[in-house]
Amino acid sequence: MPQTELFVGAVVMRDGQVLLVRQSAGHSLAGKWTIPWGRVEPGESPVVAALREVLEEGGVEAQVEGFLGVQELPPPQEGGVALVYLCRHIGGDLVPRDRETDAAEYCGVSALDARRDLMEPWSQWLVRRVLGGKVTAIGPADGNPLLQRGAFL
Repeated sequence: MPQTELFVGAVVMRDGQVLLVRQSAGHSLAGKWTIPWGRVEPGESPVVAALREVLEEGGVEAQVEGFLGVQELPPPQEGGVALVYLCRHIGGDLVPRDRETDAAEYCGVSALDARRDLMEPWSQWLVRRVLGGKVTAIGPADGNPLLQRGAFL
């Protein structure tokens, strides 16, 4: 049985558009556009990991606005679980900072239509749901006596 690993994904919004990153050559999704995502490192909180992935893969700083949901992952990450956050762009330029991605841009619905076959299917599905207003993010848990940064209850 595979060991459970924790991943994060981030839907970063700016002016009604979503941040997409293109996976580099050598990646299992090479050439495909996705939301920023990746593994949570040992000792790292999921919220910190999501913001790190946004900065590394997209070159921008973001703020977590809410929690979108949980996704169990298929092979090759079978046994993995992804926590997906809704974020807001707060600064930076669209310049990927690691070797996993080679491009980043903000896209609206018309841009998604233009690159339908270049999108990773799950990211396309999720982004269309977010842009279409078909998701509800759970906001931060105000007044929670525990750590509020990662509390969405």
